[in-house]
Amino acid sequence: MSVTRRTYRYNILWNAALIHRLSGIGLVVFLPLHFLVLGLAIESAGKLDSFLQLAQMPVVKLAEFALVFLLVVHLLGGARLLALELLPWLDGQKLLAVGAASVAALVAIIFLIRVL
Repeated sequence: MSVTRRTYRYNILWNAALIHRLSGIGLVVFLPLHFLVLGLAIESAGKLDSFLQLAQMPVVKLAEFALVFLLVVHLLGGARLLALELLPWLDGQKLLAVGAASVAALVAIIFLIRVL
C-alpha cells in the first residue's frame, strides 16, 4: 500500500473513532474483572478485604486512572456520535473530538489526584 492510501489515518475524526472503539474494548476487558470482585464481595468479606489491600498498590491506582479515562472517552465519544446521527453536521466536528479527549484526560487526571 502506498503512503497516499493511508492518509485517512491522520484525520482527527478517524482517530476519534479508533479511540472510541479501543476504549470500548478496554471496558469489555474490565467488566469481567469487575464482576469477579463483586463475586468476591458476595462470597466472603475476607476475600474482598484481601483484594482491596491489593487495590492500594500504585500500579492499580494507575489502572484506575486508565479506566476512568476510558470511561469518559467512551462516554463523550458516544455522545459525539449520537450528535452526529441526530443533529445536522457541524463544521467543528474535529474540535468536538479533540475537546472530548481533552475533557476525558482532565477528568482522569482529577480522579488520579484525588485517589493518591
